[in-house]
Amino acid sequence: MSKLTTLSVLLEQEVKDLYNAETQLVKALPKMAKAANDKALKEAFETHLEETKGHVERLKKVADLLGIKPIGKICKAMQGLVEEGGETIEEKGEGVLRDIALIVAAQKVEHYEISGYGSLKTLAGVLGHDDLVELLQTTEDEEGEADKKLTSIAERLLPQALELEPA
Repeated sequence: MSKLTTLSVLLEQEVKDLYNAETQLVKALPKMAKAANDKALKEAFETHLEETKGHVERLKKVADLLGIKPIGKICKAMQGLVEEGGETIEEKGEGVLRDIALIVAAQKVEHYEISGYGSLKTLAGVLGHDDLVELLQTTEDEEGEADKKLTSIAERLLPQALELEPA
């Protein structure tokens, strides 16, 4: 681990952290899509997989602009979130309940990413990397849209799940 000496070093560490987080998601999202019962949820995961591949490429560009390699840091927070998502995939039970559980797991990931990109964008802006701010804003916006889509699917599924509650 490198020594934290400047905001620039922090920015570089956070780029590497998010790059690792996104590469972990490229591996996890197909499993979530496969586990989903609801067609719209399955499609949302598949669409977000393609977006996530774009996020990886965008972070490579950010790293290039900073003159760094985006590798070398493990995002332990994402490891934990992906592990939790894996546990959700293994859950037995009604399809609609599993789908909602998958949405909960996915939204935890989205909120982590939204905060990560927001912080990264702020650091880049303070350091005068306006070119990076625009790239990071695009990704943050996509993460926010993915979160909204998951909320919309959950709102549609929740009444079905509520019917499973004892009277």
